[in-house]
Amino acid sequence: MSVTPSIETLPLLPDFPPEQVLTYRDGQALCRDDFLCDILWLAERLPEGAHVLNLSHDRYWFAVGLFAAISRGALSLLPNSPAVEHLAAVCAGVPHLVCLGDQDVSPLAGVNYLRVGEAVPATGPRPEMPRIACEQRIACVFTSGSTGTPQPHFKTFGRMWLAIAAGAERLWDAAGGRCSVIGTVPLRHMYGLESSVLLPLWAGGRMSARTPFFPADVAAALAELPAPRLLVTTPFHLTKLLDADVEMPAVAALLSATAPLSPALAARAEERFGAPLLEIYGSTETGQLATRRPARQLDWQVLPGITMRQENGETFVSGGHLEAPQALNDHVEMLGPGEFSLLDRKADMINVVGKRTSLAMLNHLLARVPGVRDGVFCLPPAGRDDEARRLAAFVVAPGVSANEILSALRPQLDPVFLPRPIIFVDLIPRDGNGKVQAATLQALIKAHLGGDQAPAAVPLLFPVEHPMFPGHFPGRPIVPGVALLDAAQRAVESATGLTLAGLATAKFHRPALPAEAMRIEWSLEPAGVRFLIRSGEQKVADGRFLLAAKASA
Repeated sequence: MSVTPSIETLPLLPDFPPEQVLTYRDGQALCRDDFLCDILWLAERLPEGAHVLNLSHDRYWFAVGLFAAISRGALSLLPNSPAVEHLAAVCAGVPHLVCLGDQDVSPLAGVNYLRVGEAVPATGPRPEMPRIACEQRIACVFTSGSTGTPQPHFKTFGRMWLAIAAGAERLWDAAGGRCSVIGTVPLRHMYGLESSVLLPLWAGGRMSARTPFFPADVAAALAELPAPRLLVTTPFHLTKLLDADVEMPAVAALLSATAPLSPALAARAEERFGAPLLEIYGSTETGQLATRRPARQLDWQVLPGITMRQENGETFVSGGHLEAPQALNDHVEMLGPGEFSLLDRKADMINVVGKRTSLAMLNHLLARVPGVRDGVFCLPPAGRDDEARRLAAFVVAPGVSANEILSALRPQLDPVFLPRPIIFVDLIPRDGNGKVQAATLQALIKAHLGGDQAPAAVPLLFPVEHPMFPGHFPGRPIVPGVALLDAAQRAVESATGLTLAGLATAKFHRPALPAEAMRIEWSLEPAGVRFLIRSGEQKVADGRFLLAAKASA
């Protein structure tokens, strides 16, 4: 599976036996030739010179679409968010765009839509394996947006192949062999793409078509797969699994990324699953670069072929699958050839009255406070007269007081880093990887810390794992109108202290989708409260609430 500079092309799929099982979908084992037939059937239907927006939810059909685009010479756009305004921004100015999806109706209006989802019976002679130029661009992936506006990055076939080969060597060694792979992570994120799609398909594993979230669904998805099994997840999802009273099938190894994993959580996971847990270090820009086993080691070991050097305070990585040296977005300490310690993310470093710390460390301490279900620190804009900024924290902690949180943090923090104020909220919207988007955090700051007046807007997001979605509606989940209205009423009452007597009028302009970033805006009127729910600049719903007699007296 190695690639040398003299090799100009590679097979679309490795030289596995045609009957080798590559994926499991709805309890059915599909071999290499089944997969290849579906790929080539779809490739024939893609217009020549097209760009492909791959929005399939099912991991199998996502992979079919990705490999069909590769074999056709098309570039796949992999947006990190399903929000309509984000999709529109990704697609703006892209020529010959085709949207692929397994939904009955196109997720994006005005774009040529090609529905996938039906397997093609294999007929005729065995299909010939296409060969792909190593330098062919195959995907445009976007940064998560947790530190700002998502940025595009292009990936080539040969270098992605190299990255998967290097990572697989270490993962399969930890697991004791090639595994069936199940992922709780989003398909279009770099980590999910590498570890839950390309790893099993290119490195001799077996891919599950499912993307479960609830612990019971994870257990059921694991039970469908033959052992040995690899569970690809995140610290956020892993915590949910460990807190649930659900028996899990045996796994050979666990893999985590997207946020630093504490040694305590890693050790707890290894004890619960009876398997090693590896953590990946990397980024959208670089792909995977290093691994560690945090329950036993704090330091990282780079993947084979990767080298590191430091110059003028910057750390650069090169070699392996990297086309050119890349500067890391983190502060690291080099400990020896191929080994380093991660200090902090550059974007996480903050300065409060001359003292420096890391937001990631603060968030980690906050999450350990008893009773805190979720929380995030922030540094709001400076107040009037350039007064020194103080840290604030948004916290989901029913039944816990601000004083209790401060008492738990005080022994661990310099007083300048204690959050003042602590704002209690019902939900901190997170994306599929458990990250808080920069735009979401700014919306929370604006809504709750933007001035002396009552906030005029709050962010709104219904996570994909919300139990209302499977029944509303199967195959094309949308947010029920009653859920939107309830969220709007709660937001207004919480922010203003008013009591609303009911709904006077309401109008729905378009459906709202799972994990879509929205905001609720409102304004007081003599006869009630006018509200508006937006996604970007698009109206989702609007209307007016009536004031209760006591509130309007």
